Amino acid sequence: MTGETALNRRLFLGQAGKGLGLMALGSLLRPEMLKASIGGGIVNPLHVAPRAKRVIFLCMAGGPSHLESFDYKPELARMDGKAMPDSFTKGQPIAQLQGQTLTCRGPMTEFRPYGQNGTLVSDYFPHIAGIVDDIAVVKSMVTEQINHDPAHTFINTGSGVPGRPSMGSWLTYGLGDSSDNLPSFVVLTSVGGGQAQPIAARQWHSGFLPGKYQGVKFLSKGDPVLYISNPDGVDRSLQADVIQSINRINSLQKGVTGDPEISTRISQYEMAFQMQASVPELTDFSGEPQHIIDMYGCRPGDGSFASNCLLARRLAERNVRFIHLYHRGWDHHGNLVKDMTTASKLVDQASAALVKDLKQRGMLDDTLVVWGGEFGRTPMAQGSGRDHHIKGFTWWMAGGGVKPGISWGSTDELGYYAVQDVVHVHDFHATMMHLFGIDHKKLTFKFQGRQYRLTDVHGHVVKGLLA
Repeated sequence: MTGETALNRRLFLGQAGKGLGLMALGSLLRPEMLKASIGGGIVNPLHVAPRAKRVIFLCMAGGPSHLESFDYKPELARMDGKAMPDSFTKGQPIAQLQGQTLTCRGPMTEFRPYGQNGTLVSDYFPHIAGIVDDIAVVKSMVTEQINHDPAHTFINTGSGVPGRPSMGSWLTYGLGDSSDNLPSFVVLTSVGGGQAQPIAARQWHSGFLPGKYQGVKFLSKGDPVLYISNPDGVDRSLQADVIQSINRINSLQKGVTGDPEISTRISQYEMAFQMQASVPELTDFSGEPQHIIDMYGCRPGDGSFASNCLLARRLAERNVRFIHLYHRGWDHHGNLVKDMTTASKLVDQASAALVKDLKQRGMLDDTLVVWGGEFGRTPMAQGSGRDHHIKGFTWWMAGGGVKPGISWGSTDELGYYAVQDVVHVHDFHATMMHLFGIDHKKLTFKFQGRQYRLTDVHGHVVKGLLA
């Protein structure tokens, strides 16, 4: 590199850093400046016409049993107490039942038909049963990881190997920021109903994508974000002065080093400042009518899944693009009847209320709602419960361009293998991307000499799920 080239490069980086800093500083008092100055995501224009603008992913962490929810198997009921045929299980991965005597366990609840198509739903989910004409029940999901943490990693990142970007990060990277005063990717958690497996923060990490695309976890009780309020004696104008000074220093460092993560640091300071005004308004439920609160069955701000669903609707109204709710309490190796009764009561009413609320506000058409766990449960008994199962389980989806009122795919007569219209996790990711206008094969990021994507080298759009 010649001296002149190096000088020009330093001059360019310095001026670019200053320009970025000035843009961030100006946006503190005039947010529209930032919105106008920063374009969309990396996918511009979109590859196909989008159907969805946002997604709310209701993750039943722990793996709810498809056999006690949406996949009734009369043959399994007939086989209750009998030996599980070797033809199903020989050579197949099993989590805790490996090497043990395998006995069929019939459904531990009743199922009834609902909706125009007579969709069978268990008695654990009477409220979701009431919205079956608005949802697509996918009975043929499959995944590749049989233990909780890697299974969550797989459904979130498309890989069982930690360190890849989450699907929320990929979407915000592809589509750009969706809100000028809230993060584009927000995570909420709740717990209750049985054994609660931990959820690691890396499940919503940006991996090798720039740090600005990682999810922001909101607390479910109290202030959603720590230190959202200024200390005594510090007003908003003084806080703006502090942020301006910090960002001025960051801009100078950016000009010297050219480190792209400094741009992330600048944008996050600016976002934090905006959130000090937007978050208190977001979590002020005083304007919510009582009949809406009753529909969700919650006390707003109590940390429950129901409260988080109501908050998710408010986040969706404010253009947050990816809203991920985890409810921990579905790992039912034992006491399935007792614990599933509890867990289902905590999520059933609010899950249905969210879909109904979005629909009555005209938001369901462009909001994709997804409900499901990291895997299902075995047709074989594990004492009074069921073991982990990856070969066939159920999710449901609603809105955002998904065909309503259908059941898609099926498992075999015992609920072990997905046998018809199989939907792999990679296929779900490809379909979700398509609904947002993105060809999953074209959204890539070069890292360590290779082009990576959410679906790795797999996945196809499940066209039969599209409205």
